[in-house]
Amino acid sequence: MAEMNTGNDQGRNHGGHRSKKLSTRVDMTPMVDLGFLLITFFMLTTTMAKPKVLNLIMPADGEGVPVGESKALTLLVSENNVISWYDGQGDDPLHPPVIHQSSFSPANGIGEVIRAKQKKVAAAFGDPDDLVIMIKATKESSYRNMVDALDEMKINRVARYALVDITEQEVNMLDALHP
Repeated sequence: MAEMNTGNDQGRNHGGHRSKKLSTRVDMTPMVDLGFLLITFFMLTTTMAKPKVLNLIMPADGEGVPVGESKALTLLVSENNVISWYDGQGDDPLHPPVIHQSSFSPANGIGEVIRAKQKKVAAAFGDPDDLVIMIKATKESSYRNMVDALDEMKINRVARYALVDITEQEVNMLDALHP
């Protein structure tokens, strides 16, 4: 309990002597105990913020599912915030794909390309979710650019996308674009 010590109970002036003025002392120990109890209570009852992460869905083991050329879009993430893209998968060596370059800019960036491809797929097949995007990163690409490409998938509500290893042919085509 808090107490105040004032010394003796002589409040009168005896014999013309002045009484000593004693300082008051408040015992703060119970207040400190209460403070620590409150801190402990709030720490234990507060919900911690959950980290915001992107769920990773791994494919099932077995053969891959073939994707039609008209439903596919390939993104090549390279260095210096440059992202290249082409329609299809680029599997035909007799007809190599035409590579276009873009950026992660909100205006005229890769998001515009994705939305345009979604409209083409929706017009041809009836569902924009039939679009499949392959994301391939070069060795020189930064982690930030890869995350930006994944963010574009989330922003544009792309239902099907995959991270795929880049081929030697694609690396050579990118090297030919920026010598």
